[in-house]
Amino acid sequence: MIDLYTDATPNGLKISIALEELGLSYQAHRLNLGGDQMEPIFTQMNPNQKIPVIKDGNTIVTESGAILFYLAEKTGQLMPSSLTERSKVMERLMLQMSGLGPYFGQLLVWAGAWGNEFPQVTSRYQQEVKRLFKVLDHYLEDSEYMAGNTFSIADIAFIPWIRMCHVNPVGEMLNLAEHQNLSRWYDLVSQRPSVQRGLLVPDPHDPEVQFKAFVSAVVGLGELHQA
Repeated sequence: MIDLYTDATPNGLKISIALEELGLSYQAHRLNLGGDQMEPIFTQMNPNQKIPVIKDGNTIVTESGAILFYLAEKTGQLMPSSLTERSKVMERLMLQMSGLGPYFGQLLVWAGAWGNEFPQVTSRYQQEVKRLFKVLDHYLEDSEYMAGNTFSIADIAFIPWIRMCHVNPVGEMLNLAEHQNLSRWYDLVSQRPSVQRGLLVPDPHDPEVQFKAFVSAVVGLGELHQA
C-alpha cells in the first residue's frame, strides 16, 4: 500500500493519475496547503514542505517528476525500454518540470493570488506559457502522445497543467484552442478512465478554502513563509 500525501493541485493530481493508470493500491491523504504542509510530521517527510509525497514501505519520494519516475521504474510501465525512447520521455518530463509547470504556476500567482496588480509581470508569464504551448503543439505534429506513440509519464506530467485551461479562469488568457495538436492530445488523454479517476483524487477543498490556502502559501504575499 502506497501512502500519497497530496492536494487537488496540478502537481498533486499527476500522482493520483499515475497510480490509477498503474493499478497500484494506495491511500490518499489530503492536505490543506494553508498550513498542513508546515506540520512536523509532514516536514519530516519533506523538508521542502511541498506536495506531493509518497511513502512506499520505508521509501519516501518527493517532487512530482521524481515520483513519476519512481513509479514507472517500480512497475516497468509508462516508460519505454530503449535508451533513445526513454530519453525522449525524460526530455518531455523535464520540460514540464522546468518550463511549463513553473511558468504556468507563476501566471496563476500573478493573475490570481496577486489579482493582476502587476500586469507587466502577468504578461511575461502569460507570453511564456503561450510560447511553450507552441513548442508542445510542434512536438505533437507527428506523434499521438508527448514522447511518441505510447502513453507515458510525460503525458501524465502535462495533463493536469493543460487541464487548467479548462477549469481555471486564467485559461481564458491562453486560448488553448489555437493549438490544434495540443488540443487534440488533451481530448485524447482526458478520455482515459485512469485519468478521469485520478483527477478526482483527492476531493478538492471548497473553492474559497482552496484559494485562501493558495494565497497563504505564496511566498512574499501569504503569511505562511514570512520571516
